[in-house]
Amino acid sequence: MSKRSVSPDLSGGPERKKRVQISDTVEVRVIEDRPSVQAEVSNGKHLEFDDLESNKEDEFITSKNRKTAPVADTPSDLYLETVDRRRLDFDFEKLCSVSLSNVNVYACLVCGKYFQGRGRSSYAYFHSVDEDHHVFVNLQSLKVYVLPESYEVKSTTLDDIKYVINPTFDKKTVASLDRKPIESLDLNYKPYRPGFVGMNNIKHNDYFNVIIQSLAHVSPLRNFLMLESFEGKAELVQRFSILVRKLWNAKAFRGHVSPHELLQHVSALSKKRFLITEQADPFDFLNWFLNNLHLALGGSRTRTRSSFIQMIFQGKVRSESQKITAHADAGDRLRFEADTQIQRTEMPFMFLSLDLPPAPLFQDDVGKNIIPQVSLQTVLSKYDGSTTQELAGDRKRYKIIEIPPYLIFHIKRITKTNLLDEINHTVVTFQPNALDMSPYVEGATEPIIYDLVANVTHETITTPQGEERHAYRVQMKDKSRDEWLQIQDLYVESIRREILFLNESYIQVWERRK
Repeated sequence: MSKRSVSPDLSGGPERKKRVQISDTVEVRVIEDRPSVQAEVSNGKHLEFDDLESNKEDEFITSKNRKTAPVADTPSDLYLETVDRRRLDFDFEKLCSVSLSNVNVYACLVCGKYFQGRGRSSYAYFHSVDEDHHVFVNLQSLKVYVLPESYEVKSTTLDDIKYVINPTFDKKTVASLDRKPIESLDLNYKPYRPGFVGMNNIKHNDYFNVIIQSLAHVSPLRNFLMLESFEGKAELVQRFSILVRKLWNAKAFRGHVSPHELLQHVSALSKKRFLITEQADPFDFLNWFLNNLHLALGGSRTRTRSSFIQMIFQGKVRSESQKITAHADAGDRLRFEADTQIQRTEMPFMFLSLDLPPAPLFQDDVGKNIIPQVSLQTVLSKYDGSTTQELAGDRKRYKIIEIPPYLIFHIKRITKTNLLDEINHTVVTFQPNALDMSPYVEGATEPIIYDLVANVTHETITTPQGEERHAYRVQMKDKSRDEWLQIQDLYVESIRREILFLNESYIQVWERRK
């Protein structure tokens, strides 16, 4: 009886052409028309470095041979027990820790480091071999792979990690944020309140933190950033949207957020005007940030209310000015004269600046400066249309003719000089509810009620080296509980509404009552 032997079928499927040769010993051998996958790899055809300038998924197997890759034969949950969620932090800039490139970046789910690519010559591949770390996630597509085998993981056990990288919300959830109290637990089972979490002060970026926290509680802006897709939009809008969604994430791994990713982009976009390592003025940053958001959302430099930002914050004020002549009465220089021409202009605004009375020069009995108090209505009288002030040889008065849904007040207490900052410590007293703006709006016949949303406060502190520096914190209202919380960097604490005014208010955000 003749001996028959069959060599293994390396064709990989019936679609390949084969030539069968039968020898005298009835031995069947398969001869390929082209080299096998193993031969191609040994010839070095697919071992070149990945195309790192492309966002395409990099693989060392060609698309024609991908059908023969043994994905189905590999268990999809291999190495998943090595994933360490406590070491993962997705708030930082998405840059490869070796090449510092932001193209095609993967995060190691074992140690949390970022690497570029996943092909056989990539940094992620070398990391998987050298450190025995095998599970990686693409930070853009959110696909999870096991290296060095380079197969995709389909397990749903990693969905919580994908959600932390890019939190998403539906309309129903967003609509309930201000009505339904939410309290979550982090990985250490420590409770935190979504929307009211601390932000890292990496160096001197507290000026940045208080503004981002305040804007994240302007409901229309917050809902817009949570629900809209900004794919293809400006990087500033995308990063701000992700940061706001992380602030309100009820499934976070830790009860605080780092603004590093957005702050890095702001630093580059502002040409180093706003940095991590140097403290800036919160109002200067707010002014710059809102105007750049307006432009990033397609807003016009000339047309009013041409973006979502201006629809929320922009109003219009009328200014009347008159030259102060030499024969004006010295005792009544601020009185408008009927026989002198009055110039009227209408100007759009996104902020209303409020002037404080001069700080007193006298001291009390114990040798300390007397800190005066002034009501918010008193400093708002600047916009009643009759109160006059002198500025650069002109007498001026103002009246609001269009009022926006959200008002931003800038209380001018810091005056910058060449040598140092002069600070007016006058306390502005106010009630956080039911501010009536009708006395300052032209043609208003009924009350126009506003409620306080956020209050940015200023404090002067002395460092151990004896230097004075600014410290900023923000007080915000939790509408779902009707409570007030105060946040300074990572510290979150409750505060009574009756003592809000005792701090040196610097920037306030007010919401028009519907």
